Amino acid sequence: MTGILNNGSSRLVLLSGRAHLPLAEDVARELGTELVPTDAYDFANGETYVRFSESVRGADAFLIQSHPAPINHWIMEQLLMLDSLKRASANSITVVSPFYPYARQDKKHQGREPISARLISDLYKTAGADRLMSVDLHTAQIQGFFDGPVDHLMAIPILADHVRTLVDDVDNVTVVSPDTGRVRVAEQWAERLGGSPLAFVHKTRDITVPNQAVSKEVVGQVAGRTCVLIDDMIDTAGTITGAVKVLKAAGAKDVIIAATHAVFSDPAVERLQSCGARKVVVTDTLPVPPEHRFEGLEVLSIAPLLARAIQEVFEDGSVTSLFNGRS
Repeated sequence: MTGILNNGSSRLVLLSGRAHLPLAEDVARELGTELVPTDAYDFANGETYVRFSESVRGADAFLIQSHPAPINHWIMEQLLMLDSLKRASANSITVVSPFYPYARQDKKHQGREPISARLISDLYKTAGADRLMSVDLHTAQIQGFFDGPVDHLMAIPILADHVRTLVDDVDNVTVVSPDTGRVRVAEQWAERLGGSPLAFVHKTRDITVPNQAVSKEVVGQVAGRTCVLIDDMIDTAGTITGAVKVLKAAGAKDVIIAATHAVFSDPAVERLQSCGARKVVVTDTLPVPPEHRFEGLEVLSIAPLLARAIQEVFEDGSVTSLFNGRS
């Protein structure tokens, strides 16, 4: 039977939806286990069926599901799997959503809008989740939406340590936030890179138009320097590639883009290929299919981080110890 025994008293079972099976399989390998076999398919009208082929009674279940397009389909599959785990008498259920769905809709900008990120947490809880695990939430306040423990994992150590290998002189690096909202994350990046100076790009956005922002000017010293431009996600890449052009115009010698979630909605790939950045470094919290791969793109595995966090939760350890007490 699939699972990991812990002092003979509890059993870990790892399950996955169909959205990003290679990531779940990588996590299973890191943990030294296998995914619970699952039957899942869609009916002609779009309804989804799921059933686990092994008993999960009394087990500590960790359900991995990423959320690429079509995002609503994978959310529904995940909710059905949660309900199945609850009805199958799992001892505890942890949702592992590397890319938290609807994270950008975390507050109301205008009247009569939903707070969609809160609704997702409510749906997880209602369907049976006891705990939530995610990577680089768009805003930290999402942790407060879920009624239970939330493990907010950070990809900075993975990304920053790799970016360090891409630069010849770390003393000539400036960490750049694409807007003022990511400055706190940029500070953590700068610390990881040995105290690099910071800069940010001033931008404007029309809240009534999706996926559209205008980068205007850079605040900070970037002339003659290697700029590491960071963000939590790249969707259509308009913001990040606009920032590259602003940095180049300000005299940046080199630009490396680093982001956790490679959403890569059209025309992201075309924009990234032609923006002038030397490297684009992302993780595989979302699948990056062959048609979205291009020269200069590097995709790092998030599986070791997820596996370590799952192990800590299962053994009642400390997830924040993975990040020197930060979460």
